[in-house]
Amino acid sequence: MSGRFANMRLSAGNNLRVSSLWALLAGLAQPAIATADASSAVLSRQESSLFALPTTRDHIGRVVVAATVNGKGPFRFIVDTGATHSTITPDLARALELKPSELPSIILNGITGTAQVSAVTLDKLQTGDLIVDGLIVPVVGSEVMVGADGILGAAGLTEKSISIDFMRNRVEISGAVKSAVSEVAMKLHATRVTHGLMILRMQVGKVQALAVIDTGSERTLGNIALRDALNERRRPGTVAQVTSVYGATAQVEPGEIWRVPSLLIDTLRIEDVNVVYGNFHIFEVWGLQDKPAMIIGMDVLGTVSALAIDFKNRDIYVTSSHGRSTLSPMSGALADTMQKR
Repeated sequence: MSGRFANMRLSAGNNLRVSSLWALLAGLAQPAIATADASSAVLSRQESSLFALPTTRDHIGRVVVAATVNGKGPFRFIVDTGATHSTITPDLARALELKPSELPSIILNGITGTAQVSAVTLDKLQTGDLIVDGLIVPVVGSEVMVGADGILGAAGLTEKSISIDFMRNRVEISGAVKSAVSEVAMKLHATRVTHGLMILRMQVGKVQALAVIDTGSERTLGNIALRDALNERRRPGTVAQVTSVYGATAQVEPGEIWRVPSLLIDTLRIEDVNVVYGNFHIFEVWGLQDKPAMIIGMDVLGTVSALAIDFKNRDIYVTSSHGRSTLSPMSGALADTMQKR
């Protein structure tokens, strides 16, 4: 699982838990599956009714859709724009009485390493205008799945669009972004790479970098190439907060937390972002380990008023909650809050 998603939680001992998965099916490099937000061990009843949960000072948001599987449901699937492949939980597999497929084990490439898991075949998965028949999905159990039944790999929606309205608690998958959204939002044109990721060119301070838009990642991550290009370690009097990153696989990767200079994407400026840098396996899977790159997660994305992605035309629409092109995510405040837990 790669830039699939990164789900992190700052826990006792100053460790970060990150759950991000990619699936390689029978040797086919399909971006996999990441996990979604698991910043709290248990979702409240009120939160479980929300689909577009915004990021606040004490909670990192998530995006969820209602889906039917094999005519049953609805079930809750976390939307992951960094994954082309979907997953389901062991509980859902048992509830639907699904048996492991005859395919070889699926190799999951996670944030920190790899793992092998079994897979099942879904006769039909439907949510909104999206209908997929005969879908092979890995069965992944993780605490990041709390309150959800699976992951929807939205990066595979080549002909669809997804609209997320955090103010009105609405998530819609349709054929096109509605004019009511596109006419008032800032439009950013992205590049779509072979594995389905939507990548934006951006500027971090004075460094040119690539950014993966990932609703499945709880926190914003950076690779070592970006950290070194920013010369973070060479600034007098600065010391990184060191952490350990635990992914969905058994491997553990050290990470450094730095407050980055402003992020500039076209005319969109994002301020006050804490980025976790590390030699994360997922960047190697994506072929981005040698280029300054980052994954923009829900700590930033969840602070906007609305977000829409047109996968067919490779356009991203952002509506600021303040009606302007400058965003001030709560990532710094969130990190402070998590450290105190």
